[in-house]
Amino acid sequence: MKNYFSEPRRLGKHLIHPGLSVLVAAAVTWAGPSLAQARFMPVATDVVLSSSVHAVDAGAASLRTLDQAWRRNPQDQDAALAYARAVFLIGLTEGDLRWYGSAKAALQPWWKATALPADGYFLRGLVKQGFHDFAGGLADINQAIALDEARPEFWSWRFALHLLVSDMDAARQDCATLGRLFGADELAVCQAILQYRSGQPSLAAARFKQIVALPGFAGPLAQDWLRLHWGEALRTSGQYDEAIKVWQAHLARRPAAHPIRLALAELLNKQGQAAAAKAVANVPNPSDALLVQSLLASRALKDAETAKLATQVAARFDSQALRKEALIERPQMVYLISYGQDPQAGLAMAIANWRDQQEPADAVLLLQAALLTQQPKAGASVLDWMRKTGYTDPVLANLAQRIQGAGK
Repeated sequence: MKNYFSEPRRLGKHLIHPGLSVLVAAAVTWAGPSLAQARFMPVATDVVLSSSVHAVDAGAASLRTLDQAWRRNPQDQDAALAYARAVFLIGLTEGDLRWYGSAKAALQPWWKATALPADGYFLRGLVKQGFHDFAGGLADINQAIALDEARPEFWSWRFALHLLVSDMDAARQDCATLGRLFGADELAVCQAILQYRSGQPSLAAARFKQIVALPGFAGPLAQDWLRLHWGEALRTSGQYDEAIKVWQAHLARRPAAHPIRLALAELLNKQGQAAAAKAVANVPNPSDALLVQSLLASRALKDAETAKLATQVAARFDSQALRKEALIERPQMVYLISYGQDPQAGLAMAIANWRDQQEPADAVLLLQAALLTQQPKAGASVLDWMRKTGYTDPVLANLAQRIQGAGK
């Protein structure tokens, strides 16, 4: 069985190094683990990905070759894993998770298999968590670790999933294991993540400022995820201008860094800088999340594009509903709740989503929906989560205070 995930000679030392694996949790702090894991990335010449799922380039030679090899023999496990890995990477890098359906299709002959190699369990676990089967994803990743515990990407994804479901004790244990097995850099990054996810964002921000300057993190993907974390720690501590500066500077160097582009657009919108937010979100073939941010900015600006963008957003979500996709909940929740399309439907989605994952952005949306629909008791689980984890930020703290007041 080929190792499709962490071959240093194949992926290049600028992408694979001791401190990189825990950067998966960048997505945990922003949009779920399905958008991160820099260690998982190939070099540009390894797999040529399309620019967008909305404009798939059939001429992308490497992807086409992998697709053809899989379709010639769908029962060939090596071919299936190679193709599944490639399309999973599109979902990770482009911020469009509909590609996960393609990855699952390739893995279908082994979807219920109980005897897989470590890489097979790992990739199946990643796809499962992409479909919000976090228990199943964690079980598969645990199987991968049982077969090969010397793979830092396995541990980093386990750390991410434990953080996602608010099992803070397990996340801390994973962090300690990462440090013990893979060194001080791994330990420093996951400890900083834990700091701003448990009420110490200023300390985390200072730590990330030091970490991003370490020689071992000079690679572009490492910088993407570290600077996303750094900005998140600054944002969580209320240092909005500093977070914006960190993200703007990095985006100028790395325009393709979708997670940072989205985080920046969201923060600019929330800070009332709609023109700047729209400029950041306005890219060719935007992801659903960026398109929704463009809509929010356009409405705030009261410009002529609002109606057109609203139509485009509605068409995207209608199309997903027809295909029975359930992969991109947060952009839809932002549309239903923050845009105000249907707060009651948004509340139902937010409650269901919160049962599966507990992320700061999800907490904000649930409390917003509870207030908009005048159902403050629906936010009780978020208040419990804040007490349990210690997490807070200025926006969430304000919403929590309003929920508590409304419930009296």
